[in-house]
Amino acid sequence: MSTQLPSPDWCTIQAAAEHLAVSTKTVRRLISDGKLSAERIGPRLIRVSIASLEHVGRPLQYVAPDASDV
Repeated sequence: MSTQLPSPDWCTIQAAAEHLAVSTKTVRRLISDGKLSAERIGPRLIRVSIASLEHVGRPLQYVAPDASDV
């Protein structure tokens, strides 16, 4: 009898929220907006692609003030 291990490529909504330090509601919103990839497994289970977690958000660009502005 073989035991099927969970795939390391997918995580729960709760785990995704903890990884991003946001609420589960935010993760659900990101899925709905198409910013996170997720799949429904059965009628209730949703799994989030771990690869998509790495690409969520956008980098901030910091522009240092000119020396003359100080």
